[in-house]
Amino acid sequence: MQISVTGHHLDITDSLRDYVATKFERLERHFDHVTDVHVILENEKINNKAEATFNVSGAKLFAEDTKEDMYAAIDGLADKLDRQVVKHKEKLKKHR
Repeated sequence: MQISVTGHHLDITDSLRDYVATKFERLERHFDHVTDVHVILENEKINNKAEATFNVSGAKLFAEDTKEDMYAAIDGLADKLDRQVVKHKEKLKKHR
């Protein structure tokens, strides 16, 4: 899985990059066929926004979260993507 992290109005530090990588390892446990992840971290006036495009085999998942703390925004983003990945995996398993 390739994770690319970019920042808008924000310098991406090593600690932010490592934090994103550890959070997205959890998503890879649920679904092995992840090809590419693109994470955009953005600093607005008061809020921090994290959004990600998650390319899996057969679909493209997108989620975003806005919080006052960047680490909290990354946590919320990972939770949203986790639910989407589990739902996508269950759709693939269902044989009607």
